[in-house]
Amino acid sequence: MLFDMDGTLVDSEKLWDVALQELAREYGGELSADARRSIIGTNMAESMRMVHDDLGQPERDPEISAAWINARILELFHTGLSWRPGAFALLRAVRSAGIPTALVTSSGRALVEIALDTLGRDNFDAVVCGDEVVATKPHPEPYLTAARLLSVPIERCVAIEDSSTGVASAFASGAAVLAVPAEVALPSTVGVHQRESLTGVDLEFLAGLLTDRAGATS
Repeated sequence: MLFDMDGTLVDSEKLWDVALQELAREYGGELSADARRSIIGTNMAESMRMVHDDLGQPERDPEISAAWINARILELFHTGLSWRPGAFALLRAVRSAGIPTALVTSSGRALVEIALDTLGRDNFDAVVCGDEVVATKPHPEPYLTAARLLSVPIERCVAIEDSSTGVASAFASGAAVLAVPAEVALPSTVGVHQRESLTGVDLEFLAGLLTDRAGATS
């Protein structure tokens, strides 16, 4: 079982909203709604380039902006994270059943370590962070790495994602994919199942995704 983190298990995208808008104001501007939507699911370097372009300041150093964002988001994560609807119950059911489970996120290790205080370190047999892979989402490497660490064929894994970037990564890896959009609506994609939330998703439903991999989006 492969879980994305931001927007999938925890309602952290709102905290990213705060940090990104604060950075934009620090630079004398406002981040547009279109840019914010496009940033969801991207890695930090790409996110900072998108912020700079949106503000009309492409000359800014992405590393400096990333350091500012990382420091601020660490502060915000310390204030506490809330679970997405149905996420805690599903994760508990998966772990109670003894199913190998990995966290697969574009966030960096320092941030993930704080989030694990809420998520529970014992809930994951492996954790793949965005700064620990060569290619980040939408490349399939993060999900292929997670399956390898779990010693489970990727074709026997279900990945749960909330963003188009994450869905693309999981789908390209060969996992069965459940899309549960949080902040941005996702298009229907053949072979990708979609639910409004994780509420009511159980082990039987997840097993069905593996046996109906070629099914149309539900």
